Amino acid sequence: MAAAPLYCVCRQPYDVSRFMIECDICKDWFHGSCVQVEEHHAVDIDVYHCPNCDVVQGPSLMKKRNNWHRHDYTEPDDGSKPVQAGTPVFIKELQNRTFASGEEILMRMKGEQVTPKYLERHGFNYPIVITEMEGLGLKLPPPTFSVKDVEQYVGGNKVIDVIDVARQADSKMKLSEFIKYFTKPHRPKVLNLISLEFSDTKMSELVEVPDVAQKMSWVENYWPDDSFFPKPFVQKYCLMGVKDSYTDFHIDFGGTSVWYHVLWGEKIFYLIKPTPANLALYEAWSSSPNQSEVFFGDKVDKCYKCVVPQGTTLLVPTGWIHAVLTSQDCMAFGGNFLHNLNIGMQLRCYEMERRLKTPDLFKFPYFEAICWYVAKNLLETLKELREDNCPPPTYLVQGVKALISALRTWLKREVTEPSSEVPDHIRPNHLIKELTKEIRYLEEEPVGGSKPVKSQGSGCGLPSGSNGCPATRSTLERLCQARRARRAARRLREQQRHAPKVPSNLDILERHTREVLRRLEVGPLEEDAAFCAKVHGKLNKVSTASAAAESLDDNHLRLMLVNGRIISRDMRRPGGSPVKTEGERSPVARPTKELRGREVGEDTRQ
Repeated sequence: MAAAPLYCVCRQPYDVSRFMIECDICKDWFHGSCVQVEEHHAVDIDVYHCPNCDVVQGPSLMKKRNNWHRHDYTEPDDGSKPVQAGTPVFIKELQNRTFASGEEILMRMKGEQVTPKYLERHGFNYPIVITEMEGLGLKLPPPTFSVKDVEQYVGGNKVIDVIDVARQADSKMKLSEFIKYFTKPHRPKVLNLISLEFSDTKMSELVEVPDVAQKMSWVENYWPDDSFFPKPFVQKYCLMGVKDSYTDFHIDFGGTSVWYHVLWGEKIFYLIKPTPANLALYEAWSSSPNQSEVFFGDKVDKCYKCVVPQGTTLLVPTGWIHAVLTSQDCMAFGGNFLHNLNIGMQLRCYEMERRLKTPDLFKFPYFEAICWYVAKNLLETLKELREDNCPPPTYLVQGVKALISALRTWLKREVTEPSSEVPDHIRPNHLIKELTKEIRYLEEEPVGGSKPVKSQGSGCGLPSGSNGCPATRSTLERLCQARRARRAARRLREQQRHAPKVPSNLDILERHTREVLRRLEVGPLEEDAAFCAKVHGKLNKVSTASAAAESLDDNHLRLMLVNGRIISRDMRRPGGSPVKTEGERSPVARPTKELRGREVGEDTRQ
């Protein structure tokens, strides 16, 4: 077998995960890291000379800039081509535009006011701005925390995705190289880092997400520890952008809600409501060939401008379309979370991503899997509320309906696109049927003969007031405690049901009897070492073979030889009537190979 070809000055085989560049003279390939060429720099090179060739040919030749308003700055500037997003001309025009004030839609609140209970009652449909952090539960490094500190905690060798803002294109580089770029006084281009998730690094210890995001998060509440799928980590991002960094209009993956906190610097958000009309316009714009040439804010009735200065936290609800401009060098922290309040919108955003053929890299990890976990838990919640004679909040009923429809669609899709994210221990059809039954019960036989309460719910997830629900706090607390106790008992029964069954003395004795019968009637069989170990372990408690024939404490059985066959006799019964073993249920005649095979199969299923 021929050896793999070797490349670069390091003479290593090709590695798809590492950026390489071809020398235009000798046609050999080199790792960018070995010849000090970053991936984002390679696009600026017109003719590349490797270290060997540049001795003779001279340094590499760079591309000539012909414009400042196109992603490909080598295009001739004849004045006919429109400005593209992210370019220097675009940024200047954006800063001169006029927008509706964010104060029209922003909710300004104190940290202690932003709780799951508040959002369940009043909904989470508009962005929330928090300037007084006390009570929010957000823990962050001090404002003196620098980009070099990030490198120290995360590690300079971590490979990250950065955005070349002028081209709106991704490239990979080491964190240490980005930090070196960030700290230089002169920057030849604008690079933006928005995808550094650091949950698996030492920096994670310095950051705690807001309580409201932690308590409402599907991943934190519903993702099981024993899941076959890896747990999604999307709650802790560090965003580092230099002045004039820009991210074009988008909806966060899976319709997730987002929390942002500007540690130092400033960001400007351009926000658009997720109305049906705006979402339809957004999908059409996202799939258009000239997307980068059209400013989406011009296509809708209102686009709101919201300035987020240092020390401010912003919560963006599900589905909001937004763009972000970094008006000065900035470090921010943020995270994404799915929740129960806007399930229908989350599912709509996910299906839009599928229609737009969004790459998996830019989608919520295992979105469908977590929806199955959520459905299983919400079924339990609906059953408990029905047992408590208490109707669920309207947002939950509407969310479960949307979830049922999505789950059915995904199951049908499996026939033509088998990429199942259905967890192994979930029976999908049964789960959908049970959820549908609970919704039908609510619609056909509402509690107290009235329709479900339209309240957004209370802190314990139960609506307050009339319609069969106790209104006093003490009664609600007792009701919640009872629900928690029932839930714990149900989980314990579930664990016991799935736990491996420990064989009793009677089970082992019965299996031993069947084994001896086989050997007596059909000849010696190959011994199962694992089985024999279990049997000897149990029977070794008795010192001799004669003692084993005596009455056993656990089951009072005695083995007896009758007409050449071993049977067990219960000494507690009158006259010591024999007890049939499983082997005796089959005919007395010599078992056939087919019969023996069937018995072995039955043992396996046990």
